[in-house]
Amino acid sequence: MTSKRTLNKALPTGQLSKRAARFTTGLHRQTSDSFVPVADADVIGAALSVLSAQVSRGNTLNSPRAVREYLAIRYANLEHEVFTVLFLDNRNRVIACEDLFRGTIDGASVYPREVVKAALAHNAAACLLAHPHPSGIAEPSQADEFITRRLKDALALVDIRLIDHVVIGGGVYVSLAERGLL
Repeated sequence: MTSKRTLNKALPTGQLSKRAARFTTGLHRQTSDSFVPVADADVIGAALSVLSAQVSRGNTLNSPRAVREYLAIRYANLEHEVFTVLFLDNRNRVIACEDLFRGTIDGASVYPREVVKAALAHNAAACLLAHPHPSGIAEPSQADEFITRRLKDALALVDIRLIDHVVIGGGVYVSLAERGLL
């Protein structure tokens, strides 16, 4: 059973200042005198912290599963697209992970120039691209395939490899590299 509890007061307009907390996990936290439910956002935040440690600066991306899990949690509650780039060194160790662009519910504008600038600023040897499809359908669009080719070409001009572009939606992970599109 799902219950909701509002964490913030209603504004004079009658709207909430923040989204109502959701409690669907059934997890509880002990306080000094009772147990209280743990909000979904808190559980996701804790999971993201654990996975971030696995995909953090200096760790090698030798497990596609770790990347998948990290990105799935990172994108879990988003209602809009973000375009994320993981910047890697020549041994595929993570230098940084940044959300470079924010979009709407069905798209984000991505500028190759800005991706290349960020990759050079991080002194990256390779990049892994990722973004969610808030619709829940992970199937890459023609626009996804087009921007992937443009970014691969732009990064190649400065000797930076594009390892993959992954799309996550509805808990499903689609790799453009695995589909032979890189």
